[in-house]
Amino acid sequence: MNAQSSAPIAVLGAGSWGSALAISLARKGEITRLWGRDPQRMAQMQAQRVSLHYLAGVELPKNLTVSADLGATLTAVQDVLIAVPSHAVKSLLVSCKPLFANDVRIICATKGLEPQQHNFIHQIVANALGEQVPYAILSGPTFAKEIVAGYPTAASLASKSAEFCQHAITRLATKFFRIYSSTDVIGVELGGVVKNVLAIAAGIIDGLGFGANTRAALITRSLIEMMRLGEALGCQPQTLMGLSGLGDLVLTCTDNQSRNRRFGLAIGRGETLDTAVQAIGQVVEGQRNAAEVRALAQQHQIDMPIVEQVYQILYANKKPLDAVHTLLERALTTEF
Repeated sequence: MNAQSSAPIAVLGAGSWGSALAISLARKGEITRLWGRDPQRMAQMQAQRVSLHYLAGVELPKNLTVSADLGATLTAVQDVLIAVPSHAVKSLLVSCKPLFANDVRIICATKGLEPQQHNFIHQIVANALGEQVPYAILSGPTFAKEIVAGYPTAASLASKSAEFCQHAITRLATKFFRIYSSTDVIGVELGGVVKNVLAIAAGIIDGLGFGANTRAALITRSLIEMMRLGEALGCQPQTLMGLSGLGDLVLTCTDNQSRNRRFGLAIGRGETLDTAVQAIGQVVEGQRNAAEVRALAQQHQIDMPIVEQVYQILYANKKPLDAVHTLLERALTTEF
């Protein structure tokens, strides 16, 4: 598990998650290059040898270099890990395509869908780079700060290539970070997408002041909605009951390290959407992806009432308490 490669690995995206993965890789002994868009911040991190802003004060291992120069970051690199927000993946790949090695392999640690197109991340990769480029999807219940702290963590990594999947796991896994392989690419991706929207719902009900009964019911029914859509998309049911589905759903719905949950908490307490986003200071993927998940559900004629009410709150100015009443007033039916 702790074998390391002599070849460099590039991590594109210097937010909390990308930085945490880069630090984890470098601590393990991997030659790691971290790229971010902000030249001033990247230069400051490289000079001071500490992470700034998202993981403030964490020391950077000596074999981790930080840069805002894509060309330098990608020189002689075969394995590239993508950790930018979902709306930025396509444009980043277009910029990187001329710089990628001919034998480039992509690991995606981004959770989300392409705006307006509803494409999954692996579809964005295939559309931008071609079907021949190997890719893998990393997802699961993983908070960046806990990865850096060395807390035991587990995640899923899915790929259609068994060889690349095992290679990527070998590079990423550490004695504290256990990664399980999967061939269910859409299943692993879907859990990471939908849970962000549902975590907003969990935050809203807690912000409204409801209790443990409400939260447990919401998480359980959220899992049902996730599995309904997964079935329509051809996912394996056990995937959504695993780390990238149920595991990530529980994590983001119950802990305030989740920016999606904190966003929902603020809305439930009466704050405006703009105020809530500004207070968090990072991309709230669930806010962006609520419309995309709703569109997927409508496209496949899947009933996702919790997702629908989150959408109504975020995009149709519905009051959170009215959304709760809408859910409670639905016709009584069987559980499954």
